Parts: sequence; C-alpha cells; structure tokens
Amino acid sequence: MEEQLIQRDGPSRRWWCCGEATEEARRIAYVAAPMVGVLMSQFLVQVSSTMVVGHLGELNLAAAAIAFSLANVSGFSVLVGMASGLETLCGQAYGAKQYHSLGVYTYRAIFSLLMVCLPISLVWASMGKLLQIVGQDPAISQEAERYAIWMIPGLFAYAITQPLMKFLQSQSLIFPMLLSSVSTLCFHVLFCWLLVYKSSLYNVGAAVSLSISYWLNVLILILYIRYSDSCRLTRSPITKEAFKGIYEFLRVAVPSTLMMCLNSVSLLYSIPYGLGCAASTRVSNELGASNPSGAKLAVLVSMLLAVLEAALVLATLLALRSVLGYAYSNEKVVVNYVYEMVPMVCLTVFTDSISGILSGVARGSGWQHLGAYVNLGAFYLVGIPVSILLGFALHLRGKGLWVGIMCGSITQSILLAVITSFTNWEHQVKLARERVLHEDYLYIMN
Repeated sequence: MEEQLIQRDGPSRRWWCCGEATEEARRIAYVAAPMVGVLMSQFLVQVSSTMVVGHLGELNLAAAAIAFSLANVSGFSVLVGMASGLETLCGQAYGAKQYHSLGVYTYRAIFSLLMVCLPISLVWASMGKLLQIVGQDPAISQEAERYAIWMIPGLFAYAITQPLMKFLQSQSLIFPMLLSSVSTLCFHVLFCWLLVYKSSLYNVGAAVSLSISYWLNVLILILYIRYSDSCRLTRSPITKEAFKGIYEFLRVAVPSTLMMCLNSVSLLYSIPYGLGCAASTRVSNELGASNPSGAKLAVLVSMLLAVLEAALVLATLLALRSVLGYAYSNEKVVVNYVYEMVPMVCLTVFTDSISGILSGVARGSGWQHLGAYVNLGAFYLVGIPVSILLGFALHLRGKGLWVGIMCGSITQSILLAVITSFTNWEHQVKLARERVLHEDYLYIMN
C-alpha cells in the first residue's frame, strides 16, 4: 500500500510538462512573493532603527550597528534558524493532513525558543564588557550595550513570532503575515523617529521602539490565528503533549540554526530566503502527501525563479550604487566605501540566491543535518580562513573579508547543489511518513 502511495505520481506523471511547471511556478509565487515582503518588512524594522540613529552622529551609528550586528548573529538568527525546523515538521504534517500536529509542534517550538532567549539575554547584557575585551572603543562599547539591553524584550517577542510564522507558512497563509509585518513596520518607523528625535532617549529610543514593535507583531498574529476560520483545523489548545517531544524538535531545529546563522547581505538575502521558504513549503507539503515527483518539480521551478531574481537584484544594485550609502550616513567616507563595495556584493548575490533556495529544499525535506555540515565546512574551513588571510595577512581589509565570505558562499552553493541532485525523493517520502505517523501515534497515546 505504501509503495502504491509513493508511486502514484511516479514515472507516468510527466512532471517536466510545461503546463505543470507553470502551475508549480504559480504555487511557489503565491507563497514566495508575499513572503519576501514579510521578510523585508521584518528586516527593515531592524535596519530602519540603525538608519534613524545613524543621523545622530558617528558614535551612535557605530554603537547601533555593532549592537545590531551582534544581536542578529547571537540572537535573532539563532531564533529564525531554530524556528525553521518547523518547516519540516509542520509542512509535512500539513501535507499529510495531520492538522492536529501543527499546533503541537508550534507550542514546542515557542517553549524551546523562549528557553534559548535566557542565555542570549545574558550575553546581550554583557555586550559592552565583551566588546572591550576584544579591543573595541569603550565609548562605543558602552553605547552598544545600552542598545542591546533595551532590545532584550524584543528578543522574547521574536521567539514567539517566528514559530507562529512557520505555523502559517506551512499552510500557505502568507498574506496575513504580510499585513502584520507591513503594519508593524509602518508603526515602527514613526514611533522610532518620535522616540529618537522627539524625546531624550536618542539611540536607546530606537531599541525601545524595536521591542514594542515586535510585541505588536506577536499580538496581531495571535489574534489572527485565534479568530480566523483559516486556522480552524490546525489551531489547538496547549496540552502536555506539546512538552513531550522537545528532543524531536531540537533534532531538526539545531541543524537548521547552523544553516541560518551565516548570511551575506541580510536585506538582499530576504528575497532568496523568501523563495526558499516557498520551496520549503511546497517540498514539505508534497513529501507529506507522498508525491515525490511534485517535490522534484518544486525544486526545479524554484531554482529557475532564483536565477531570474538574482539577475534583477544585480541590475538594481548597480543602478543604485552611488546613493546606497546615504541611507545610513551623510558622511562622505561611508558613502564612498559603500560605493566601492557594491560590485563585490553583486558577486555574492547569485550564490546567495542559489543557496537560499537549496537551503529551503533542505528544510522542507528534513536533511538539515547535511546542510549544517555544508555550512560549517563552507564558511569555517573555506570562508573564514580566506577572509583572515586576505583581510589581515594581505591587508586587503574589508574587501578581503568580503572575498572570503564570497568563497564560502560559492562552496556552500556547490555542495548543496550536489546533495540535492543526488536526493532520492522516494526515500524522502518514506521518511516524511515516518515522522508524521510517529507524531500521530503520540497523539493517540495521549
């Protein structure tokens, strides 16, 4: 019976048919287009704070930029990565019509992420001391610590937001997230400006507005899930079952985190990551529905869309090369440096687009552990050593560091492409069914 389920859409189905590819592209675009808007809106909530603070002066810009960068690497990216484990679990459960499992998985993720926020908060609260240990200017370090401390409440809000987003994403309910994220962004820009320029908080006002905006986003998402008919089948009350499978969640969440914590050009990466989320949703849904050929088609169409997206972004970056720096500062030195770096950024856009899609495929399939090994090898064995060599030993400074990142990104894309090309989709269907049936068994036992 299982073999019949797996093979029902097998060789007889001409998945390479132009009509089917067009329909698959429509499905992916339906998820990807608003998802890109969601990710960009959420990132702009963060980066707009830095932009507003940047016009207070160089000290405030440096402190906010350092605090945001470290917070992103040590906190926000970790939470996004852990929540991405739900792309495997919720996506495959939804494809298999095991709707009760989505709420259980989501509660597990929220609980796990909130626990992770505790040690992260301690790191942020000590950011000034840590920066001074590595030789950072004391004034910048102190201001960065103040900024980070006031972002801590937003960290806990982010830990709730990300699982809720994956819960909706697995059901292709993207437009509610888009409306929520855009509304939060509009509120944040105005509120941030008021706190920074019309109060005595200055750069701390940007961090305060960030935290409040994140909690606003949480409230909107919770209200939608609670009262929308779209979530009628998948929402569920909190039960003890949600706390029994923490280990199973961490098995996919930890590798997902390792895949997510190293990104190039965060704002630009929102586009391929959005496409990757769409690919993850489509692949996981098809695997959960025992349709290996549908999963393969989703991968191929997603890759084509990634190439088209990269070409568009490259053209846009080059066209805006001379004005990008003014978004962050009026200082001529900053503007000129951004101008020089844009061509190098463009070289990473293509590889980031490919790796963004293939990382989404990995999350949807459930082989995050392989993706984690790829990322560790690509960046820690290739990217970082090359960056150190060029940036410090050969004194190429920022450009040398970026070349190292680019080498890591190229290595990552090649390795992920090789793994994807050799993936046995029929076997992935069997693994997906085992995950779903295991959760269903736990549900029945309780």
